Amino acid sequence: MLQKFIGNRAFYRRVLAVAIPIIIQNGITMFVSLLDNIMVGQVGTYQMSGVSVVNTLFFVFNLCIFGASAGAGIFGSQFFGSGNQDGIRHTFRFKILICSALAVLVMGIFGIFGSNLISLYLQGDGNPQDAADTLRYGREYLNMMLLGMLPFALSNAYASTLRETGNAKIPMLASVAAVLVNLVLNYLLIFGYMGFPAMGVRGAALATVISRFAELLIVACWTHLHKDRNPYIRGIYRSFYIPGKLFKDICITGMPLLINEFLFSLGTAVNNQLQSTCGLDVLPAANISGIVYNLACVVFIALGSSIGIIMGQMMGAGDKKERIQDAFTKMTALSMAATLILTGVLFAISGLFPKIYNTTAEVRTLATKLICIYACGMPFSAYVHAAYFAMRSGGKTLITTVFDSGFIWFISLPITFILCHFTSLSILVIAFVPIFTDMLKCLFGYYVIKRGHWIQNLSIK
Repeated sequence: MLQKFIGNRAFYRRVLAVAIPIIIQNGITMFVSLLDNIMVGQVGTYQMSGVSVVNTLFFVFNLCIFGASAGAGIFGSQFFGSGNQDGIRHTFRFKILICSALAVLVMGIFGIFGSNLISLYLQGDGNPQDAADTLRYGREYLNMMLLGMLPFALSNAYASTLRETGNAKIPMLASVAAVLVNLVLNYLLIFGYMGFPAMGVRGAALATVISRFAELLIVACWTHLHKDRNPYIRGIYRSFYIPGKLFKDICITGMPLLINEFLFSLGTAVNNQLQSTCGLDVLPAANISGIVYNLACVVFIALGSSIGIIMGQMMGAGDKKERIQDAFTKMTALSMAATLILTGVLFAISGLFPKIYNTTAEVRTLATKLICIYACGMPFSAYVHAAYFAMRSGGKTLITTVFDSGFIWFISLPITFILCHFTSLSILVIAFVPIFTDMLKCLFGYYVIKRGHWIQNLSIK
């Protein structure tokens, strides 16, 4: 029984070689986001709420970029497993084109409709002047953040390709450098230290924009200066030619991923909007609890990404179905074990963390309770992530769309909508709905993974 769930040293070396750089990269990013959140929270509750709403909108954009890259990334991992450099080159070009187009499109949408989108989150009971102040600060933050959308999209195209081709350390180092830039500039620009102007939320946004340009510069320069380690980069911009069949295959396989990431992130944003109607205190409390929860989630999210990369490489190398399923079981067991430990950590700090913020006692109390609720759902989320990335690695993008966004739109959101608009239940009850949805997803994911039809070699097509 233990051998089924525990691998040998070589197995864990392979897993951790992929996972640790992602954990470090995402962990530092989330830790700096945490510090950024705390710094803005020291300025005031309205500033914190405005930034929180805008970051919810950017969450939709960020996941769309990840989804756009992921379709090509499925092929990229398998091309790397089979040693096909031309295939990697074509998938990278696809990422550059689709990510750039998305960034320009969403910049236009946010630029024109930004105020209307922010206002959707300010419908709860409370002082109208508080809502007006939150909208003003949110719009200031959004206007500055628009400048960082294109570099974020391009750096994601580079970083995801580097991870798929076994160079996960470079995106990690670039991310570390970027978040350090962000952290230092946050300190200087939010509060106006060392002669810099005190820009408040605009300073937080400007620091983020500069850090995104820094990250792009690092990953792009390293990739182009190390052509021996990245043969696919040779001649990458001489043309944007992509073989018609591959372009079609990526679109057929990858478009459901883009649609899924859009629907999932939009569903999350709608869920946050519905919960915000329970009162204006919900928005800052959810922001405080959400940022520490996201930091705790870094481990199982990174291990989920590692599962997708390693499963794809194993399929591209022609490994047998039984060996791939066995690797999935062991990697999932590792993710679940780590998540259980972090669940205990969240419970332990739930009463301490909200005290850092300059906000009301009511908001702090609500945030403490929400942290405990979110912690209860972490083990289920860990398995959901593992199953999702495994199914995606074999190109089963239609079923992953049903698995990921289908559940949130057809189960979670209808229940949340009914509870928010037709009952007087507390947010503390409504917050359990996503956990219930993840329980159902675990059962569905286990059934699909067990059957094994998700395992297929796309690199030989």
